[in-house]
Amino acid sequence: MLEKTTRMNYLFDFYQVLLTPKQQSYMSLYYLDDLSLGEIAEEYEVSRQAVYDNIKRTEIMLEEYEKKLHLFEKFQQRNRLLDELSALLHAKLDKNQAEHIYHILEALKELD
Repeated sequence: MLEKTTRMNYLFDFYQVLLTPKQQSYMSLYYLDDLSLGEIAEEYEVSRQAVYDNIKRTEIMLEEYEKKLHLFEKFQQRNRLLDELSALLHAKLDKNQAEHIYHILEALKELD
Protein backbone atom coordinates (compact mmCIF):
# COMPACT_ATOMS: atom_id res chain seq x y z
CA MET A 1 0.00 0.00 0.00
CA LEU A 2 2.83 2.39 0.82
CA GLU A 3 4.36 1.80 -2.62
CA LYS A 4 1.05 2.65 -4.31
CA THR A 5 0.65 5.75 -2.17
CA THR A 6 4.17 6.91 -3.04
CA ARG A 7 3.58 6.27 -6.74
CA MET A 8 0.27 8.15 -6.69
CA ASN A 9 1.91 11.08 -4.91
CA TYR A 10 4.57 11.27 -7.62
CA LEU A 11 2.05 10.91 -10.45
CA PHE A 12 -0.11 13.57 -8.83
CA ASP A 13 2.91 15.90 -8.60
CA PHE A 14 3.68 15.44 -12.28
CA TYR A 15 0.17 15.51 -13.72
CA GLN A 16 -2.04 17.47 -11.33
CA VAL A 17 -2.32 20.37 -13.77
CA LEU A 18 -4.18 18.01 -16.13
CA LEU A 19 -6.87 17.28 -13.53
CA THR A 20 -10.03 19.18 -12.72
CA PRO A 21 -10.07 21.25 -9.52
CA LYS A 22 -12.32 18.66 -7.82
CA GLN A 23 -9.99 15.81 -8.81
CA GLN A 24 -7.01 17.79 -7.55
CA SER A 25 -8.75 18.49 -4.26
CA TYR A 26 -9.88 14.89 -3.64
CA MET A 27 -6.45 13.48 -4.50
CA SER A 28 -4.67 16.05 -2.36
CA LEU A 29 -6.91 15.42 0.62
CA TYR A 30 -6.74 11.64 0.27
CA TYR A 31 -3.06 11.12 -0.59
CA LEU A 32 -1.28 14.17 0.77
CA ASP A 33 -3.40 15.08 3.80
CA ASP A 34 -4.30 11.43 4.57
CA LEU A 35 -8.01 12.12 5.04
CA SER A 36 -10.38 9.16 4.90
CA LEU A 37 -13.03 8.78 2.22
CA GLY A 38 -15.66 9.56 4.87
CA GLU A 39 -13.92 12.77 5.93
CA ILE A 40 -13.67 13.98 2.34
CA ALA A 41 -17.30 13.03 1.70
CA GLU A 42 -18.39 14.97 4.76
CA GLU A 43 -16.40 18.05 3.73
CA TYR A 44 -17.90 18.05 0.21
CA GLU A 45 -21.36 16.86 1.32
CA VAL A 46 -21.33 13.89 -1.05
CA SER A 47 -21.43 10.15 -0.49
CA ARG A 48 -18.35 8.16 0.44
CA GLN A 49 -18.94 6.12 -2.74
CA ALA A 50 -18.83 9.29 -4.86
CA VAL A 51 -15.44 10.20 -3.38
CA TYR A 52 -14.16 6.64 -3.87
CA ASP A 53 -15.31 6.56 -7.51
CA ASN A 54 -13.74 9.93 -8.24
CA ILE A 55 -10.40 8.94 -6.69
CA LYS A 56 -10.33 5.58 -8.53
CA ARG A 57 -11.10 7.25 -11.88
CA THR A 58 -8.43 9.85 -11.20
CA GLU A 59 -5.87 7.16 -10.35
CA ILE A 60 -6.61 5.47 -13.68
CA MET A 61 -6.24 8.80 -15.48
CA LEU A 62 -2.88 9.45 -13.80
CA GLU A 63 -1.63 6.01 -14.85
CA GLU A 64 -2.80 6.68 -18.42
CA TYR A 65 -0.97 10.02 -18.48
CA GLU A 66 2.18 8.27 -17.28
CA LYS A 67 1.78 5.56 -19.93
CA LYS A 68 1.74 8.25 -22.61
CA LEU A 69 4.12 10.88 -21.24
CA HIS A 70 6.58 8.88 -19.06
CA LEU A 71 7.44 11.83 -16.82
CA PHE A 72 7.74 9.73 -13.66
CA GLU A 73 9.70 7.02 -15.45
CA LYS A 74 12.18 9.59 -16.78
CA PHE A 75 12.43 11.15 -13.32
CA GLN A 76 13.35 7.74 -11.86
CA GLN A 77 15.88 7.07 -14.64
CA ARG A 78 17.43 10.49 -14.13
CA ASN A 79 17.76 9.89 -10.38
CA ARG A 80 19.35 6.46 -10.90
CA LEU A 81 21.87 7.94 -13.34
CA LEU A 82 22.66 10.81 -11.00
CA ASP A 83 23.20 8.36 -8.11
CA GLU A 84 25.53 6.30 -10.30
CA LEU A 85 27.40 9.40 -11.39
CA SER A 86 27.73 10.58 -7.80
CA ALA A 87 29.15 7.21 -6.73
CA LEU A 88 31.71 7.34 -9.53
CA LEU A 89 32.76 10.86 -8.66
CA HIS A 90 33.53 9.77 -5.09
CA ALA A 91 35.74 6.94 -6.33
CA LYS A 92 39.19 7.14 -7.86
CA LEU A 93 38.56 7.30 -11.61
CA ASP A 94 40.27 5.20 -14.23
CA LYS A 95 39.75 5.48 -17.99
CA ASN A 96 36.75 3.12 -18.03
CA GLN A 97 35.05 5.02 -15.24
CA ALA A 98 35.63 8.34 -16.98
CA GLU A 99 34.03 6.91 -20.13
CA HIS A 100 31.17 5.59 -18.05
CA ILE A 101 30.59 9.07 -16.61
CA TYR A 102 30.50 10.47 -20.13
CA HIS A 103 27.86 7.90 -21.14
CA ILE A 104 25.78 8.69 -18.07
CA LEU A 105 25.88 12.39 -18.89
CA GLU A 106 24.81 11.66 -22.46
CA ALA A 107 21.95 9.48 -21.20
CA LEU A 108 20.81 12.31 -18.91
CA LYS A 109 20.78 14.72 -21.85
CA GLU A 110 18.64 12.32 -23.88
CA LEU A 111 15.99 12.11 -21.15
CA ASP A 112 14.98 15.73 -21.61
